[in-house]
Amino acid sequence: MTDNTSTKCGVVAVIGAPNAGKSTLVNQLVGQKVAITSAKAQTTRARMLGIALAKSAEAETQIILVDTPGIFAPKRRLDRAMVSAAWEGAAEADAVLLLVDPIKQRRHELEPLLEALAKRPERKLLVLNKVDKAKKEPLLALAQELTGKVAFDEVFFISAYTGDGVPELKARLASLMPEGEWHYPEDQVSDASERLLAAEITREQLYKQLHEELPYDSAVRPESYTQRKDGSVEVRQQIVIGRESQRPIVLGKGGSMIKSIGEAARKELSAVLGVKVHLFLHVKVDEKWADDKEIYEEIGLDFGR
Repeated sequence: MTDNTSTKCGVVAVIGAPNAGKSTLVNQLVGQKVAITSAKAQTTRARMLGIALAKSAEAETQIILVDTPGIFAPKRRLDRAMVSAAWEGAAEADAVLLLVDPIKQRRHELEPLLEALAKRPERKLLVLNKVDKAKKEPLLALAQELTGKVAFDEVFFISAYTGDGVPELKARLASLMPEGEWHYPEDQVSDASERLLAAEITREQLYKQLHEELPYDSAVRPESYTQRKDGSVEVRQQIVIGRESQRPIVLGKGGSMIKSIGEAARKELSAVLGVKVHLFLHVKVDEKWADDKEIYEEIGLDFGR
């Protein structure tokens, strides 16, 4: 860092209906995988922070992205904890970014979000995603309609998937951040502990490979995370499901499914950590897991009341 450049640091809350593409956008802004990007709605459970670095001649900026869980109507304790984590993330932000999927829209979830955002004091950016797939006229009409409901400071059109429009958005976010010391060392891209990241990666594989068979009521608990003498990492995790009838689904014929999930998760985790990983998974049935305070804390959520 030269004497002429200043340092800036701020927080951006990324908000949107489930599956708007928030995790994909955070990963694009950061430049590596930090949030899981499963196709199943509401998969971002923990308040994963991605840290994006933007460097220009004037300043070196750290943008802390609070990748908030999708905000949806909370039915159960788990849902309520996810929603409060999302709003909690927005409360301490220098800017709030609302990401909208113009194709799916999910109006029933978008409307309450717009109402709540309208009352908030933070600088607000509307980001319309999937410009690679959406038609231009309806996209512009949607932008006009949403800016009529909430006083967004700016509107961006991007594709989180292809990265189109993301550099411009990132540059703008950097310009909005206040001057100040960096909160995290440069090499610390995500503050989610490696144990949590390992559990997230397994959970993503669980959803990816079991699609519809396994409902959303499952969790992956980190049991142990040990560095071996040879530099490799041993990870033990528990897949917690709500019903005994789901056990054969997760295990698969002759254990083939859990083996496949473990293999894919191990490969990805090894690539992310840059070391050899030994991953051990086992299945536990706990009908009341969604009311277990300990599990919430392990996956980075507030248990609430």
